Amino acid sequence: MKVVFGLKAHSGWAALVALGKNGEELSVVDRRRIELVEEDWAKQPYHAAQDLNLTEARQVVKRGIAEARRIARRELRVAIRRQRDLGNEVVGCAVLVGTPMPDWTVEQILAVHFRMHQAEGVVFRDALTESATACELRLVTLPEKTLLEDAAKTLNTPAADLLKKIATLGKAAGPPWGKDQKDAALAALVALSAAKK
Repeated sequence: MKVVFGLKAHSGWAALVALGKNGEELSVVDRRRIELVEEDWAKQPYHAAQDLNLTEARQVVKRGIAEARRIARRELRVAIRRQRDLGNEVVGCAVLVGTPMPDWTVEQILAVHFRMHQAEGVVFRDALTESATACELRLVTLPEKTLLEDAAKTLNTPAADLLKKIATLGKAAGPPWGKDQKDAALAALVALSAAKK
């Protein structure tokens, strides 16, 4: 069957929901947490760098970003291979994103604590989008804050109907089916629609 991934990033990990479509039947074919770091400090690379001199801070941040990208690429390839082993074809990937950040330097980010949190959110979302592109998946990015409205508009379906569809998918999949899984599944629905075009 045709499968799409929906991904919602957090600091150091992401929720992945894979939706499959066989004819008109839609189902959750995979749902898991994928780790995007191997060491605890890498969950917050800017925080890890905050007490270092600027040269060392830049190196730590650069290393954290490179590791997140490497691991995200590896984990996405594993997820794709898992689907191929089941005879499925992964045709797209949706990643939830936040508000774009200004092009601040490491020094400017480290100067304001709130910026460090923003930048760390971007690290993992960017690692996922870069990985989807590297894996040659059709990529859809959706703003997390307006996900439901954007999905309703893109899919030309009332928001209430989409929520019912996500709830039905979750009931069939079983727990856990929290906000992360619901959001990732809704994003995957949009990616599925884009993959048909």
